[in-house]
Amino acid sequence: MPEVNVEINGRKYRMACEEGQQQHLLGLADRFNAQVEGLKGSVGEIGDGRLTVMAGIAVLDELAEAERRIAALEGHVAELTRAGEALSAEIERIEGRFAATLDEAAARIETAASGIDESAAQIPQG
Repeated sequence: MPEVNVEINGRKYRMACEEGQQQHLLGLADRFNAQVEGLKGSVGEIGDGRLTVMAGIAVLDELAEAERRIAALEGHVAELTRAGEALSAEIERIEGRFAATLDEAAARIETAASGIDESAAQIPQG
């Protein structure tokens, strides 16, 4: 299992990860370190343990907000899907009514044409 060295708050840590995940782990460590450094800049020196806990909680707060937004978006997608399905069903109903009306009109035209043909056949040729 590969290992990478990450730096958090000026300290190096050796961490194991799955093959191919080295760059991902390094990127996560950089993001977490940026969170720690940002907190350190705003609250000052408060001790490594407390600083790390605060950074972890801040990251989890961001995760919780992202999860809430994802759930809301999933709700919107479901709502739009239902609306799309309803529109599709309405289009099918309209197409069915249109086809029936068109068939009815074609039958009337055919009846009228037959009547004209019969009338024309009864006119003496002269």
